[in-house]
Amino acid sequence: MNHLRLIIIAAFSLFGLTGILAEEDYKESEEYLSLREAVHHSFNEGDSARFFTAVKNFEDYLYKKGDLHNYYTQRCNEIVFLMNRQKIFEAYKMARQLFQDLSAEKLEKEMYMAYNMLGHIYRFCGNKEAAKRCFYDVLQRMENAGYRESMPPIYMNLVGVEMDENPGEAFRLIEEALEIARESSPERVFDIETRRTVSYYSMGDTLKFMEGYEAYKAGEAEGKSSVNGRALEVYYLALKGQLDKAAALAKEELGDESYSTLATIYKNAGRWKEAYENLKQEYEKNDSINSLLLSNSMRGLQLELRLYDAERRTARNRLIGLGAVTILLLCLIAAMSYIFMSRRRHMRQLKSAYEHALESDRMKSAFIQNVSHEVRTPLNVINGFAQVIADPDSMYSPEERRKMSKLIQKNTDAITTLIGQMLELSQNEAGGMAIREDEVQVNSLLRALLHEEDGNMNPNVDIRFDSSLPDDMTITTNKALLQRIIITLLDNAEKYTEQGYIALKASASDEELMLTVEDTGCGIPAEEAEHVFDRFVKLDTFKVGIGLGLSLCRTLTKRLGGNVHLDTTYTAGARFVVTLPR
Repeated sequence: MNHLRLIIIAAFSLFGLTGILAEEDYKESEEYLSLREAVHHSFNEGDSARFFTAVKNFEDYLYKKGDLHNYYTQRCNEIVFLMNRQKIFEAYKMARQLFQDLSAEKLEKEMYMAYNMLGHIYRFCGNKEAAKRCFYDVLQRMENAGYRESMPPIYMNLVGVEMDENPGEAFRLIEEALEIARESSPERVFDIETRRTVSYYSMGDTLKFMEGYEAYKAGEAEGKSSVNGRALEVYYLALKGQLDKAAALAKEELGDESYSTLATIYKNAGRWKEAYENLKQEYEKNDSINSLLLSNSMRGLQLELRLYDAERRTARNRLIGLGAVTILLLCLIAAMSYIFMSRRRHMRQLKSAYEHALESDRMKSAFIQNVSHEVRTPLNVINGFAQVIADPDSMYSPEERRKMSKLIQKNTDAITTLIGQMLELSQNEAGGMAIREDEVQVNSLLRALLHEEDGNMNPNVDIRFDSSLPDDMTITTNKALLQRIIITLLDNAEKYTEQGYIALKASASDEELMLTVEDTGCGIPAEEAEHVFDRFVKLDTFKVGIGLGLSLCRTLTKRLGGNVHLDTTYTAGARFVVTLPR
């Protein structure tokens, strides 16, 4: 499996090219080599503190020497390092600044750097086709500019995009990158070969992986380092059967990228459950807020790149005449004003999308955590007893088999109830105001509901009914929804009350009916009074349910024109009060 979020680019152009140089040849100096190696090693080791200090020192040195090409190359390294550390929005802003600075300096030959960063951001957002288009464009620009020695890292970018879906093409790209590196930039060969070795493990070719690993260790003994080295060590331990050590090393060294690595080693070891769990966490990570932010933000960066190309093409025709130049300038001013206004509007939209995505991510995580547990437990029960009943050699009596059948039925009902509750909440949230045309005798309905629920109550808990309403009092409402509200509140009280009592009370004023469910259970803190009505909220994670009951109650009462709230003045347990119009 390819490391989806780990942007492996062989420490992108860490060694620089021949750019706008000072007259003296300084690249063989001890100072230059020391600064370059500090950046190289801290990048490969993922050490943030060391890397940013080292790269800033190196950039200052290159700028003083007039080597603008190598200077902007190191700026690209900063962007890639941020992306590797999951600082995607910061990387995006730095890429925008890179584009603006290259435009200001009119470094046409170096504009491929901005397109390369655009490709990385597209790839992180999951837009693989757009990423590939950018990287192939970068290769063409570098070929035209004479930067052949710096092309291997771009090939490796394409390898990262192609490996999962088209491994044959990915290996072809690796070999092309190696051929160019051996001819023009031999210092890159070690990184590319280690990337190929990682791919051998993912493809299940253990013999070639071991050959590559031995070559990596030999290079490491010579003082070489690679951004892929940590992944190689993890895969080596896994191949030797030391899965626990491999997993621990992955979590310690690879951070968020450990999920895809662990999924690969568990899959190759046939431990499908662990492989699935890590793959699920990888997908959840890939579905994070950064992807949504960057997908929206890409339009701005792409527009600026297109505007730059349009401006450059227009500049070639400026000799046509003074009139054409004047018109061009007026159009450019108008375009920049439009961009400024669009950018302000875009940032407001981006903030709104960010806040909405945070809430969606929280709801999704809560849903997955709660539902997976509540479904998996009864499914395990059903599966286990079904196998026992189906075994023709089992010695269980008919009575024992009947008990097992009842347990299967009970857990099947639990799953059905869970799904039904989610569907009911979804339908009622979109249903608007309910039709209220049922004439309901309140006391009669409440007594009937208590009688139905009595069999489900804990024998150590007293059931009480207290009503100040006359028995003939009726209200016009929706009977089915009212029953669902009271039953849900009683079930909630029963779940959290082990001794004492549960009381259902009714009273009325001239304008509204008040129904109260009161218990002597564990109670709810006052600061959680509103939070408990949110979807998928469970203050006690060990209790049965997925945290939809109280949210459903509030939705139903609003459909009846009323409301439900927690009475925080009551401290002997929990007291929920439903108010409905008469």
